[in-house]
Amino acid sequence: MKPKAIFNWSSGKDSALALYKTLQEDQFEVTSLLTSINKEFQRISMHGVHVSLLEKQAESLGFPLIKMELPKEPTMDEYREMMAKTMSEIKSTGVTNSIFGDIFLEDLRKYREEQLDTIGMKAVFPLWKKNTTALIHEFLDLGFKTIVTCVNETYLDKSFAGRIIDKDFIKDLPEDVDPCGENGEFHTFTFDGPIFKNPISFDIGETIKKGYPKPKTDKDNQNGEYVFWFCDLVVK
Repeated sequence: MKPKAIFNWSSGKDSALALYKTLQEDQFEVTSLLTSINKEFQRISMHGVHVSLLEKQAESLGFPLIKMELPKEPTMDEYREMMAKTMSEIKSTGVTNSIFGDIFLEDLRKYREEQLDTIGMKAVFPLWKKNTTALIHEFLDLGFKTIVTCVNETYLDKSFAGRIIDKDFIKDLPEDVDPCGENGEFHTFTFDGPIFKNPISFDIGETIKKGYPKPKTDKDNQNGEYVFWFCDLVVK
């Protein structure tokens, strides 16, 4: 009997490729998808995609969806408490593993492993340490289709929001931007590919600018802000 696993689904390309590889390797029984949602706006955290499109993804993928609803701006302690509660409930159903699409952020991997270890679960990373240029080309070659829903203005301008990722998109990326956006440069919504029963239909809405306060540092008492451009996707 294969061990049961929850899949941490962001709605984007890395999640889609990691889920594809998990299903191909067939070492785990994936019981459901887990996604963090902004409770106030009913959108996927950071990706900005409305929950209605997330639900259509899960339906097309053929997995139950667990939505972890977070407050508008949760503190790390609040996030940790809610995640521990959610994962403990999931563990009680016989799930022993939690699968992520992370690629090379060591601190993030360590954090996930430590938090899961406290409740006796293990983290699994199907894409870990893979070359990100190779991964994005593999993603496209497999027939996946994805659209950029959010860009960090520190790395990319507004024009990248709302673009379908293809080989021209990859060529247009500045040299300091990871082709998979692993450093948070951009986020995506995957709407078709080999693991989907049918493509997800949507219209492209407006692109809006949002700022989020930076944490204070010892060197700078003024917060400043991180600026992101979000391309809204409207369910058909």
